[in-house]
Amino acid sequence: MAALSCNFNPINHESCVKAKTTRLSTSCSMQPSQNNIKVVINGAAKEIGRAAVVAVTKARGMEVAGAVDSYLVGEDVGKVCDMEEALQIPIINDLTMVLGSISQSKDTAVVVDFTDPSTVYDNVKQVHSSISFTNFQNYCYQ
Repeated sequence: MAALSCNFNPINHESCVKAKTTRLSTSCSMQPSQNNIKVVINGAAKEIGRAAVVAVTKARGMEVAGAVDSYLVGEDVGKVCDMEEALQIPIINDLTMVLGSISQSKDTAVVVDFTDPSTVYDNVKQVHSSISFTNFQNYCYQ
């Protein structure tokens, strides 16, 4: 993943001065970002959660930072997803614990919620009370 930085600077060309107009000069640069986006997958043992784990693992600039579910607790999420190698990330049933460890790191993070629609609101409240919004985004899928 890269960060795009652009600067817009007014230029007063001789022809523009006569016409009393100003042109903008644009310069952009791409710089590799220093950190991957940390992704916490809530509902990681479900079929769609397992697909998300695989997708995040394959994506550039992202990494699985936590797997939360009430099923298969203690199992490695990579093995649960039938990946070739374990990810060394156990499925746990405590969203607050995962959020606490990530919010201390100050890295950019996302929570993707694949739990039941009836629990999403409570999960969002839990995320809200556990983290700093400077580094977290919360996406809820029902």
